[in-house]
Amino acid sequence: MKGAMRRRLLLSAASAAFAIPALRRAAGSPRHATLQRRHVVGYQGWFVCPDEQNRDDWFHWFHRMQDGQLRPTFDMLPDTSELEQGEGCPTPWTDRAGRPVRLFTAQDARTVRRHFRWMREYEIDGAAVQRFVSILSHARRRAQADRMLAHARAAAEAEGRAMFLMYDLSGTDDQGLRALVEDWRRLVEEGQLRSPAQQFHGGRPVLGLWGLGFRDRPLTPEAVLEALSALRGVAGAEGLSVVAGVPAFWRTGTRDADPSLRWREVYASVQVLSPWTVGRYADAAGADTYLRQVLRPDMAAAGAAGQEMLPVIFPGFSWSNVMKARQREARLNQIARRCGGFYWRQAANAVNAGAGMLYTAMFDEVDEGTAIFKLVPDRAGQPAEPAFVPLDADGCALPADWYLQLARGITRGLRGGRLPAQPDI
Repeated sequence: MKGAMRRRLLLSAASAAFAIPALRRAAGSPRHATLQRRHVVGYQGWFVCPDEQNRDDWFHWFHRMQDGQLRPTFDMLPDTSELEQGEGCPTPWTDRAGRPVRLFTAQDARTVRRHFRWMREYEIDGAAVQRFVSILSHARRRAQADRMLAHARAAAEAEGRAMFLMYDLSGTDDQGLRALVEDWRRLVEEGQLRSPAQQFHGGRPVLGLWGLGFRDRPLTPEAVLEALSALRGVAGAEGLSVVAGVPAFWRTGTRDADPSLRWREVYASVQVLSPWTVGRYADAAGADTYLRQVLRPDMAAAGAAGQEMLPVIFPGFSWSNVMKARQREARLNQIARRCGGFYWRQAANAVNAGAGMLYTAMFDEVDEGTAIFKLVPDRAGQPAEPAFVPLDADGCALPADWYLQLARGITRGLRGGRLPAQPDI
């Protein structure tokens, strides 16, 4: 890292120290004091509907092509049957029964509250609210992210759920870390860590950083280490418990991981390692191989180093429509959900191997087909064109909330330290 940038990061941490007295939390244990035996979900919250100021803003729903046509960038349709009057937005489509198809916006507090209510109803403990560093220089996108974060914080507080911020470093270089530190300083000054919904672990507030150590990405380990120091300084004397989203093969430095040995210093500097497994295997056999060859040795290595693991599990994967918007091809239903069996198998493998916490990717990610919230269950609820993945794609008639039901069963198994081979819900 350039010397000037290093000085800026350190100055950011030092200047935050003057604000620490105003940021002290109330005495006593926080409401959400640990990640142990907790099941958390990733919450994107990036979906936007057009409004009067931005009539063409379909962020993460549609992309306008060069010919002027709107092309969808998501592969699963959310179940929006619970939307209230004036909530959400219409689309150009009707389903096969002739009913209008509506979408939601996370800019609406009612929608975000409903999502966190579902988390409570289905016993999901909390959410890692995603915040993309790449949008921090875009005034409108940052304002939208701020608004969604405020909605999520209020919803988590009201529904008794935990939350923590997870910065996504996709597309970020060393220079972008400065924007991250400054954004974190602002949020801390505005009271992020004083929220009763803030997740703690090991006596410190939790902060997530996703995207550390991946191959062919511009971040350097030296810059990340300095940014981590600055972020901890901003949080105050207690520091942070950092959850690091790292490559699936972080320990060996192979495949998706940068082989540089300096990344090991980064991994050793965080409290919780969360290897990204989405797309690293595609069926039960692959999940079992990952368990034997990667997850169990990872857990042993982390434990020996005094660290903890937050394994990632996911229900399936599909990003055909977003690839078409990028003028590329990808198969619909690329990693089949197998009626929930794939999701459950990963959870059982992790819990029965001794995992003390779990991260489901993701709650609302319909772009890449990993969402577990309420989804349109069959083709009758979808338009004839374009193609989407309904819950019955693998031959099972399932209710809209099936994956939330599975998530509840996974939470209960995690708390008890054992998950049966088949769902018992």
